[in-house]
Amino acid sequence: MTGIDRKKIGLILSGGGARAAYQVGVLKAIHKILPKNSANPYDIIAGTSAGAINSVALASYAENYRIGMRHLERIWTGFSPEQIYRTDFWGITRSLLRLLRTTIIGRRYKHDKVSLLDNTPLRNLLSQVIQFDNIQKAIDNGALHAISVTGSGLESGESVSFFQGHYSILNWQRHRRIGYRSRVGVDHLLASSAIPMIFPSIQINKEYYADGAVRQLAPISPALHLGAEKVLVIGVSGIAHKRKDTIQVTGYPTPAKILGHMLNAAFLDSMETDVERLQRINRTVNMIPENLRKKHGMDLKPIELLEINPSASLDEIAGRHAHELPRALRFFIGGSGNSSRNGSGILSYLLFSSGFCKDLIALGYKDGLARREEIEEFFADHMPIADSKNEKSA
Repeated sequence: MTGIDRKKIGLILSGGGARAAYQVGVLKAIHKILPKNSANPYDIIAGTSAGAINSVALASYAENYRIGMRHLERIWTGFSPEQIYRTDFWGITRSLLRLLRTTIIGRRYKHDKVSLLDNTPLRNLLSQVIQFDNIQKAIDNGALHAISVTGSGLESGESVSFFQGHYSILNWQRHRRIGYRSRVGVDHLLASSAIPMIFPSIQINKEYYADGAVRQLAPISPALHLGAEKVLVIGVSGIAHKRKDTIQVTGYPTPAKILGHMLNAAFLDSMETDVERLQRINRTVNMIPENLRKKHGMDLKPIELLEINPSASLDEIAGRHAHELPRALRFFIGGSGNSSRNGSGILSYLLFSSGFCKDLIALGYKDGLARREEIEEFFADHMPIADSKNEKSA
């Protein structure tokens, strides 16, 4: 296809802690489906929370897309909780004591970083495995149009998308949503993935930021502001969000169950709502003839959408791997709310273990291959010209 026919594709990777391993499986399937001589198919990559880590890792390999995919899979399949947060008994105890101290006599210790877990290991890991300087090189060489990482400002209450991209892209501002040009680095990733009270908030410029999924009312919006004309959304909600036929109450909800419910509200609901909103807008726009839109100066056009979500409950998969959670963390969050029978809640967000991540990657790969025809159609205008000619001759 020519540059004129080629619409910019935006890849949107939502948050969800360890659930983001599923995204790697879907991306691996797309990598398998597209021709071997394909360049980076994602012009714009917008990520939030753990999805931001996947986004930036991909962006740093935009000029060597296929190598980047292998590198991303290698990172996730080799994960262990110790690489993400301190898992020793003393490390977790010290974090809890600091949290308690700040709560009781907060004024004296107002500069303490308070959280359930210390994610210093994650900072060290990201610094080692991501070549941040490669992002700007890819943008300068046209292999990537833009990348964005979203965090939630704790003082302003704004959802801030820190973006790095083509010089033509301008900052934007909407109600509680802004886009701010920045050189994306480790702090942006840690801020975007700072699950409130679980991981410490990160200061960028003059404000502290928590997980980008918090108060992110329109997760698809950053990609559209950056120029995406069609979007691929890889979610992590699975089928667990669907209403169950029977609801059994076995006792008062455990703290783990309550926290898991809160995390689901932050990470899953806004993406599902925004996808539904985009589909509704597309239907409305398609009902208005294009010539009528032009006549009245209506700058509206439908945005092609491909959404891929897990075909199985990630909570239940996490429940089968509950024994892989570090012993000290199992002790503090309790096991009663984390069985495979009643859903694992918070477990699926914190279980950065090799076994769980490999199962999610396998599920994502299977789900991606099952959507082969839709994926091929979605990426048709990004196929190499030579392959298009071969298809016609065949």
